[in-house]
Amino acid sequence: MKKRVAIFDIDGTIFRSSILIELVEELVKRGHFPKDAKEGYEKELYQWINRKGDYNDYIVQVVKMFMKHIKGISYKDFFNVSEEVMEENKDRVYRYTRDMVKDLKKKGYYLLAISQSPKTALDHFCKQLGFTKVYGRIYELGPHDKFTGKIIDEHLIENKSYIVRRVVEKENLTLEKSIGVGDTLNDVPFLEMVETPICFNPDQNLYRHAKRVEWKVVVERKNVVYEINP
Repeated sequence: MKKRVAIFDIDGTIFRSSILIELVEELVKRGHFPKDAKEGYEKELYQWINRKGDYNDYIVQVVKMFMKHIKGISYKDFFNVSEEVMEENKDRVYRYTRDMVKDLKKKGYYLLAISQSPKTALDHFCKQLGFTKVYGRIYELGPHDKFTGKIIDEHLIENKSYIVRRVVEKENLTLEKSIGVGDTLNDVPFLEMVETPICFNPDQNLYRHAKRVEWKVVVERKNVVYEINP
């Protein structure tokens, strides 16, 4: 019998922050990135905190600073930082999705994680949660195992529906009774493929889409989890 599959985004869906933000902060703290790297996204950070700006604008700037300063950093240093950051933050998760992952694991689901965060960090985090397969960004290495500042096959990791189709076919899975959990409009391609799409703590764009197509919306706030009817 073919295994059923459950697909999860990670940042903001299971992890109660952004993996990349935590990595950049630690890389600056340890001196691998220059201190002024934080200046590249502080404006957007404070605008978001004060609800005068968009969270996506903040993340975009964090990504820019990461791509700018990762060039020349050794894989060993990045691996060590990633492992320690994710170990320190392993319990920084939402209860709803954490418990869902545990339950689906017991039921024999194939657990698939698809994220735009660095795969090096994702592997450590998702392994402890019991994920079967993890897709994330992989960065090119040059001479002496130092990053070049380029992403390997970026067009593929951004195509979440392609990844799902590839995994389902390769692993002989079924989309019958499949489940998908996402929080932004970028997750729509794989949410459209599953039988039970769940928009968890969705941003405004995904929430509007969910209302239009009548998808399940779940919000976790403090110690309360509730559903919003379409």
